[in-house]
Amino acid sequence: MKRTWTIIGVRDVPRSFQWYQSLFSQPSTAPAHSDFGQLLDSDGTVLLCLHEWGVENHPSLTSPDHGTPGNGLLLFFRVDDYGAALRRARALVPRLAEEPHVNPNTRTKEFSLRDPDGYYVTVSSLSPAELAQVAKQRPNKRLQPTKARARVRQLAAKRLRAFVAEALIVRRQRRLVGFSFT
Repeated sequence: MKRTWTIIGVRDVPRSFQWYQSLFSQPSTAPAHSDFGQLLDSDGTVLLCLHEWGVENHPSLTSPDHGTPGNGLLLFFRVDDYGAALRRARALVPRLAEEPHVNPNTRTKEFSLRDPDGYYVTVSSLSPAELAQVAKQRPNKRLQPTKARARVRQLAAKRLRAFVAEALIVRRQRRLVGFSFT
């Protein structure tokens, strides 16, 4: 599988990191470094990388003064909690760049806003079919370890040890019975 890591230049990585965590309702954590951070989905997928302008010699990240942030770039995120994302977005900015509407191409609801560095961010709902798939997968109790399953595993291991111990005892007894003192 191949994945892209979208990296955008920002003036203040911790501030932008917190802004995106708020937008996507992620737990508040600090970026790995003061000049670079990765926003991860719950399954570990990289959603977005934030890189401080001018820290390293990346040609396209030298300075925001050499271009308009976001020119030629649209950050487009599909979310499974569209209504909640819209409420969070309204709390983050004084006004949306684009009010909620149905995109005629994807036929899903979406809205847009500007992040602290001026990037144009569009948030789109999943399609009904995608939402149904997410509902089936989350929570996927068959894959999640539980205390009950742990107890079942412990009991099975205990029974296996008892069976092996009993088999060894029977084996020893058979050897002793077959042994004669003549």
